[in-house]
Parts: sequence; structure tokens; C-alpha cells
Amino acid sequence: MTMEELLQKLQVIQSRLVLSLPQALRPHFDAIDLSPRGLLVLGPRGVGKTTLALSKASGLLYIPADHPLVVPVPLWDLGEAAFAAGYDGVIVDEVHCARKWSQHLKALYDAFPSKKIWATDSSSTALEAGVSDLSRRFIQVRIPLLSFREFIALKFGRIFPPLDPFDPDLSILREVVNSMSLLAAFEEYLRQGLRPFFLEGHYAERLSGLLEKMLFADVPYWTPQVTENHLRLMQAVVGYLATSPIPVLNVESLTREWGVGKAKLYDLIEVMERICLIRVVKRKGMEMKTHLKGAKLFLYDPSTYHALNGNAANVREAFVACALEEAGRKVFASDDKRICDFWVDGVTIEVGGRGKSNKKADIVVRDGLDVPLPGVIPLWLLGMAY
Repeated sequence: MTMEELLQKLQVIQSRLVLSLPQALRPHFDAIDLSPRGLLVLGPRGVGKTTLALSKASGLLYIPADHPLVVPVPLWDLGEAAFAAGYDGVIVDEVHCARKWSQHLKALYDAFPSKKIWATDSSSTALEAGVSDLSRRFIQVRIPLLSFREFIALKFGRIFPPLDPFDPDLSILREVVNSMSLLAAFEEYLRQGLRPFFLEGHYAERLSGLLEKMLFADVPYWTPQVTENHLRLMQAVVGYLATSPIPVLNVESLTREWGVGKAKLYDLIEVMERICLIRVVKRKGMEMKTHLKGAKLFLYDPSTYHALNGNAANVREAFVACALEEAGRKVFASDDKRICDFWVDGVTIEVGGRGKSNKKADIVVRDGLDVPLPGVIPLWLLGMAY
């Protein structure tokens, strides 16, 4: 196949994808600065990275790096041919699948100063692998999981400004509370609404397929010498976290049962965290430690608990960690569970149901509550931050 024929096939693929784009896009997209010439768009699978790129791709050629026709072709050759054909830039999707991708992106960026070079990937590891080549040239943009605010916009067509859950604007809060059956909408969101493909139906099946792809496609790429036993171990970790009432792992038990060393287990846990399969919330001061002592582990996407018929009791804490971290806050596990569950920006937080006491925490986050009270934040309000 000639390069001209390959470019034509890629244009056909792009045209089909553009025609299938949803009419309503994530409100979060409006806050993203797409003016930089070099852009790395990162985020978990299924959050809309490709949709963002294609919706803003006027004059750019979309290159799916994991496509069988593209894999054998160097990115430099594709980019050079696209620019010669008159394209204003290229969008390389799932860029880690391309050989020597960071070198080729850097070369294209430097050799064609009037062209845009955008790339997307599902793992922050991709950025770290090429950061020495790209950090001074490419701006990083991260797409988070869908917020409750965005779910409301896509589901009901109502767009509200973001709210600071710790100090909400009362006029906007009043409008949100009175605009819908709020708690019912939030329950639906937690069950099947943290990724925009909820609009396409069959959410649990789609999410389960996504989890399988993370394990069997993403993990082997990032973990050298991964074995079938390692993959089964990671499946067991996901299953345990989905069903266990306590979000911790017994490292000693896992190493004995699966015949792996602690170093390998920690390596697998780190990879699962990097590909956004699980979320590890460590105690303050322990961020750089490899061990998990005192850490809380959750499934990265709280709706995964429902998709796997897991323990719904952990969804509350999983969502608190998710909503705050996705909004850009740093969350730490409590040193003393008798006092609180989390520590965020110097504030201690306890999480629970409608009648939950605050123990000794500064703030209690309660599920099943529609309005904030002194020292009490409704769980849903955390989902309005972005």
C-alpha cells in the first residue's frame, strides 16, 4: 500500500468517526485550552479523549496508532506525508502503540513549526516515558472521569456552573436542588454515569469490556515479563476490592497464595494504578513509599462496584476519593480511623450514610442528603466541582 492510499484510508476512518460523534459534548471540554501546537491528551479509557480530539480536528489528520495499517509505519513518515498533503496537523490516538513515538513526535514538532502535533493516551506512563523529549514542547491535558455536573448536562440538558463543595454558591445550589429529583439522578450516576458512553446504553457491559481491555491489553504493555499468573492475580485484586467491606489488601496473603514476591506485587499494583484500574489513597507522608501500610485501595471508577455486583458500601468512600482527586485535590487516608476517613487540604473528612456522625472530623460527607448542613456536605455535591 502506498502512503497516498494509507492517507486516504485514514481520512475515511476519520470521516466515519466524525459523523458518529455525539451531539452533546462534555461541558468539561469547554474549559480545555487547545491552542498549544504540541498537546498530549491523557486520561482513563472511555472518558472522551478521542471525541475531544475529533470534535476539534478541523484541518488535522486523525491517526489511530493501534490500527493494523498504521502500526508498521513510522510516525515521522505518516506526519511528513500528511503535511505534504496539506493537513494543518496530526492527531495520534493511543500514541504509546507507535514505535519510538516520543522521538518521532519531537522530530515532527521541530521540523514543521507551523503544524499542530496532538497525541492521546490512556496512561500517564506514556508521558513519563517520553517526558525528557517532550516536556519543553508539549502541554499535558488530562481528561477526568465524568462529573455529576456533566452527567446532569448530558442526561437532562441542564448546565450549571461548577460548585466548590466546601463553600458552594447558595444561589446556584438552590437552583440545582430544585431542578430535578436530585438524589435519584445521583444514584443513577453512581451506578452507570461516570463515563460518557452511558448515553449509548449497556453501561455495565461496556465498562466490563473496558476493564478487560485494561488488564489484557494495557498491563502487558507496561509490565515487562507479565505472566498469566500475574494477570489472574490482578483480576483477583479487582474482585477482592469490589466485594470486600474493607478497602485494604493483605500483602502477605496475596504473595503466598499467588507465588509472587512483594516487589512484583507492588509493581503490579502500581501498574493497575497508572492505567486507572484502581485508586490507591495513601497516608500523608507515605506518597513515595512502595508499601501499602495504612493505604486505602478502591476501584478507580466508583460505578465499577455496581458493574461487578460488588459491595455498595465502599462506593461512598470510593466516590469521595474519586471526586476530590479528579477535581485536582490531593486526598490522603486517615492515620486514625477513629477520627476520620480522609484528610484533604488540612481538613479531616468522615464519610457515611444519612445518619453518619462526624466522629472527630471537621466535616462529614453524607449520602442520602440533598442539602448541606453546618459541618455536613451531601455526597452528590462533591460531583459538582468540575
